[in-house]
Amino acid sequence: MPKEFVHRAAVAEVMLTDWRRRSDTRFDVTAQWPRGHSFFSPISGHHDPLLAAETIRQVGSLLAHAEFGVPFGHHFLMWDLDYSVEPEHLLVGDAPASLDIDVVCTDVKRRGGALAGLRYTAVIRRNGHLAVTGSASYTCTSPAVYRRLRAGRGLEDGRPPIPLTAPASPQSVGRTSPMDVVLSPTGEERRWQLRADSRHHVLFDHPVDHVPGMVLMEAARQAAAALLGDGGMYPLAMTSHFTRYAELNAPCLVEATPLPGAETGRRSVRVTGHQEGEHVFSSTVTSPAQLL
Repeated sequence: MPKEFVHRAAVAEVMLTDWRRRSDTRFDVTAQWPRGHSFFSPISGHHDPLLAAETIRQVGSLLAHAEFGVPFGHHFLMWDLDYSVEPEHLLVGDAPASLDIDVVCTDVKRRGGALAGLRYTAVIRRNGHLAVTGSASYTCTSPAVYRRLRAGRGLEDGRPPIPLTAPASPQSVGRTSPMDVVLSPTGEERRWQLRADSRHHVLFDHPVDHVPGMVLMEAARQAAAALLGDGGMYPLAMTSHFTRYAELNAPCLVEATPLPGAETGRRSVRVTGHQEGEHVFSSTVTSPAQLL
């Protein structure tokens, strides 16, 4: 799979392997997950569910370029992304996990014949077994429209990126290396500052002018782990909504709140991000009380 199709600079970060059109709005996509990954490392012998989120994200980029005619260099604005996994089918095996993905596109919007945005669902199977379900939606814009959209915002407003802050304890957020921590303590309970290290080779695979959505989802995962006091938390499901860009040159505060009424044996946490008084994103993270 050409890495440009999935907006990755490193071949090692490309999860998709092939695709086939079944109709104007339905596609078969294949993917492969490595047994080990430098960032999305296994959790209790299971593949990291955030691999599923990244795979679903890549599906949207692939189809936009390969099937809907979006030129390379156009910009994508992800509005939401969710997934739910079946952990018994995410066990790390003796070989990389080969995946079959059934993708259905809806709400396909065009402007002047060009794709303006769409929503899609993804059903991921492994060895014929349902492993992941998910969905996402995005809009896409030309470079010229994106420049107008971003004029005077973010790095365009003349403010440099904020200094990198100290990480939270890796073990408290489910990490082993301080380099992989995306939260910094604020001295307030259940509140952190987003720590966006643009030198991170996975989270910032290539230069960008804002914080990528996958970084915000990782912040939600880490905040939920910290709130629950469970560094080994397994994020069975996550539903995320993005309302505006998270800028690199202003602090973004991340807050976590436990949610009542979760299914028996499950725990849910609501995570939100605000920057300069504006809502940036929200995620609901669900995990099992115990991963068998």
